[in-house]
Amino acid sequence: MKSGTARPELDRTFSVAPMMDWTTRDYRAFARTLTKRALLYTEMVTTGAILHGSPRVRFLGYGDVEHPLALQLGGSDAGELAECAAIAEAWGYDEVNLNVGCPSDRVQNNLIGACLMGHPEKVAAGVCAMREAVSIPVTVKCRIGIDDQDEDADLERFIATVADAGCEVFIVHARKAWLQGLSPKENRDIPPLNYPRVHRLKQSRPELHIGINGGIKTLDECQAQLAHVDSVMIGREAYQNPWLLAGVDQALFGEAGPAATRLDAAQAFRPYIQMRLDEGAKLNHITRHLLGLFQGCPGGRRFRRHLSEHAHKEGAGLRLYDEALSLVREPEAVA
Repeated sequence: MKSGTARPELDRTFSVAPMMDWTTRDYRAFARTLTKRALLYTEMVTTGAILHGSPRVRFLGYGDVEHPLALQLGGSDAGELAECAAIAEAWGYDEVNLNVGCPSDRVQNNLIGACLMGHPEKVAAGVCAMREAVSIPVTVKCRIGIDDQDEDADLERFIATVADAGCEVFIVHARKAWLQGLSPKENRDIPPLNYPRVHRLKQSRPELHIGINGGIKTLDECQAQLAHVDSVMIGREAYQNPWLLAGVDQALFGEAGPAATRLDAAQAFRPYIQMRLDEGAKLNHITRHLLGLFQGCPGGRRFRRHLSEHAHKEGAGLRLYDEALSLVREPEAVA
């Protein structure tokens, strides 16, 4: 690994999964009004976008408030991955993660994502090259297998091959990805979850950091999983029900979170919204990430409807946002 200034070790106990079109810089900034301790991930960014896209800030830009923050890369060429990892480190990211789990048809054609489960040597070469290029952690997010792979033998071979290249952290989505016959959406739900398989992986490789992902929806479930693995990653639930994040710091880290109520979080987000509006962003592009915040609260549907129907209009700004907030009542607070 490249030598450099020592950074504090990342606490990966809880993280929010990288999700295309969802874990944008606006969502991540909003998440920080709810949790300071969760490790956040970018959407997957392909090596091609970083190396050939312009301007680069479009793909890599973020705010300091988002730390700790990991960049997830999509790619398979070792040289390109190394170059992009070095760029990520120069931009100040705390970790670079290689996507070996996305089942999209679009990425299969370029040897990106879950199809790489069938090419462990290629993943190992990429990890080795990235580790030589940077001093920040290089991690891998994968599935328990693809298609007709054996969930025991093939997963063990994949982990062993990539670990031998120096990877010490694996976040494992506890489902197979069926690249033949299922759509990306179906691959998020139809293949059965197999948590015990990930637990056995941790038992067989105790020296590795093994995180688990897939189907986890509550902090109680997180705590139950942490009895078997090193960390938990939550995806859709953290986006669709973002108030879940408000309990993370207390439940999993023993610290008070930044927001006692949903309205506290919404108010704390106002300066960020104004900053983004001043940069030329549209209100609906920012507030779409908050639509689930008041789920189950009196007026929650009216809040969502008001933003959905009006935030896209020309000139929509904080006044409209405040109008939406005025429609909500929140009787409860975080315990």
